[in-house]
Amino acid sequence: MPKILSAGFWHALCLLACMQDSHTSETNQKSIEATIVSGILSAKIRPGTRLGENQLAALFGVSRTRVREAMMRLETRGIVHVSPRRGWFVVEPSAEDAIAVYEARRVVEAGLLRGMRVLTDEGSKALDAHLADERNAMAAGDRQRLTYLMGDFHIRIAELSGNAIIVDILRDLTARTILISMLYQSEFHAAQSHEGHCRIFEAMRAGDFVRAAALSVEHLDEVEMGLDLTARPDPLSDLRNSLSLPPKTALSAFQQSDPKTTTSKEQ
Repeated sequence: MPKILSAGFWHALCLLACMQDSHTSETNQKSIEATIVSGILSAKIRPGTRLGENQLAALFGVSRTRVREAMMRLETRGIVHVSPRRGWFVVEPSAEDAIAVYEARRVVEAGLLRGMRVLTDEGSKALDAHLADERNAMAAGDRQRLTYLMGDFHIRIAELSGNAIIVDILRDLTARTILISMLYQSEFHAAQSHEGHCRIFEAMRAGDFVRAAALSVEHLDEVEMGLDLTARPDPLSDLRNSLSLPPKTALSAFQQSDPKTTTSKEQ
């Protein structure tokens, strides 16, 4: 069941779009991709969200052909998928996808850190400021900003390497991780994740990148262990939240409206 898009969602996407450069068709296509990925990284766009070509074309001032080209590139990056006669949707990663994504992140991030030789003063200040932002967001109880910051910490480390290819790979993996967390993470362990980031940073600042790599793997293991990969996405989650209904009420209503859930006794 596609997610119900509120006016607030499109307003947020419009604001993100306005922040992107849109002087040429090529730039517009890249803006569409970057804006959608940014919306996922900040948890503003949820798994299963339908991305209408007409709405995106209007927001970015481009043709549907340009939108479709951008969506096709996002599809190759594992961010969206197309459903025949229904349109484009943000992916809803399976449990198997989740395991594969975390394995890929362990390989990429540990290899990246092991390959680093020095943390510059500028890089150290940037990571230190980022960790301060995490603490401020935790104190404010701003979960959406925390979600963005927790993922962005890893992208910041990749940026310090100066390898644009690794940055792009890790940004996409991080976006997919956030989609996974929205589906399978029952609790948000912000303090635990923040402490993991602090340990990685301290090892980097001490010049012990082998230890930083080991700590990054340990950190990702902890996050993955916090997932309930047996959970099934609630198809009525957005509507349930909008109506302030408890999970059981929404699930019961869904079961009553879905003939597949009718018991043999009722049949």
